[in-house]
Amino acid sequence: MSEDTVKTGTTTVGILCKEGVVLAADTRATAGYMIVDKYAQKIHQVTDNLAVTIAGTVSDIQLLIKLLKAELNLKRYRTNRGVTVREAANLLSDMVYGNIRKFSLIPGISQFIIGGYDQDGLHLYDLFPDGSLTKIDDYVSSGSGSVFALGALESHYKKEMTLAEAHKLAVRAVNTALQRDIASGNGIDVVLITPRGIERQPPRRLETNIEA
Repeated sequence: MSEDTVKTGTTTVGILCKEGVVLAADTRATAGYMIVDKYAQKIHQVTDNLAVTIAGTVSDIQLLIKLLKAELNLKRYRTNRGVTVREAANLLSDMVYGNIRKFSLIPGISQFIIGGYDQDGLHLYDLFPDGSLTKIDDYVSSGSGSVFALGALESHYKKEMTLAEAHKLAVRAVNTALQRDIASGNGIDVVLITPRGIERQPPRRLETNIEA
């Protein structure tokens, strides 16, 4: 099985606050018990105002993101206007729904957290592997480490938290999963989405080498 078709054990987090949306993810990609990539990118910018986190079969996810970018660019060209986050989320939902139901020797399992900003404000969506789409008003987590991340989110999320507080909580939630989920690890990436645009934070890397 090639690296592009492995399934990623993952912890991804999305938090909606009054100032923006925070997306965070670990950086470990696995194939069974083997780590195939220590610094995999699991947060992808789709447009100037939209980004997604990924979990699932890498090859399917890469294709879906390429198709989504192409369709959104085509729609923007045809309508001469920006695409709303809801439109993009519904389009990706349709793609995931069709992808999981086609016959394949490799199950095309993919899950996305979608964060973005448009004229209607800030948005956060959870796109489940079966194609179902849920609008999130506070926080969400996906992947193999989500049960651990959700514990931290449940305990420390506040409705009126600032972007800085949400950033700190997102890192804390992913780090909690890193301590217990063997398929998550090696680092934490964070992306901040505000009306000013999308800002990728400097990556945090966890070194595990032990000197002899």
